[in-house]
Amino acid sequence: MKALVPLAMLALAACTNPAKAPKTLVGLWGGPGVNLNLEGGVGTVAFDCAAGTVDEAIGSAQGPFSIKGTYRAGQPGPVRVAQIFTAQEATYSGVVTKEQMTLSVALADGTELGPFQLTYGVPGTLNRCL
Repeated sequence: MKALVPLAMLALAACTNPAKAPKTLVGLWGGPGVNLNLEGGVGTVAFDCAAGTVDEAIGSAQGPFSIKGTYRAGQPGPVRVAQIFTAQEATYSGVVTKEQMTLSVALADGTELGPFQLTYGVPGTLNRCL
């Protein structure tokens, strides 16, 4: 039993070592036509008439990035019961400089969106689909 206590302490110390914690981008980022919310290495993206997911962590708080996710186009009017929206693969890329981000989206069908200019801590300004 006495041998288990030091082993448990070592295991806990390894779990709480801040030097080994991954540094990823988190928080709310927004701008005209886009809202990005990153939490725990993944996130959601809202556009004027679309939505998406960020399925990989942006690995650094500064510099360029390119990550995988999804993009789902919306439509004007109400969402009907049992309505199905299809998503496609997307690559979100850009660069982070301090509290500013430039974000572009490349869709699997070849469509490119952006670039969008986002600011950390600022909600995006989104317009409804018309």
